[in-house]
Amino acid sequence: QLQASGGGLAQPGGSLTLSCATASWVLDYYAIGWFREAPGKEREWISCISSGGAGRRDYAESVKGRFTISKDNTKVYLEMDNLRPEDTAHYYCAGRDQTFDPTRPCSTTEMDYWGRGTQVTVSS
Repeated sequence: QLQASGGGLAQPGGSLTLSCATASWVLDYYAIGWFREAPGKEREWISCISSGGAGRRDYAESVKGRFTISKDNTKVYLEMDNLRPEDTAHYYCAGRDQTFDPTRPCSTTEMDYWGRGTQVTVSS
């Protein structure tokens, strides 16, 4: 139900935009989060956008001011600017059901659905 794409190779200071494709009804009821996992490191939460039209956005401190999350009817985007080598990782999108509790946050351990990831490599 979730498919991430848009990864690739970028130079330090460059930009990439990731997309997470899903059905339109999913975005009405599920918060969508972006996570990343680098070799030898634990999975890290990056950003989250809440369900429905409100679309509350949250960011990890490591990406605040550089990454922007947004969505349209069927996709959630992660615009990544001013990329750094330490942003190199496999990026995943995941969904958390907010049907009965719109305040349920994104979490590395409590997401309901995970998509297949996309690799981002930042190197000169």
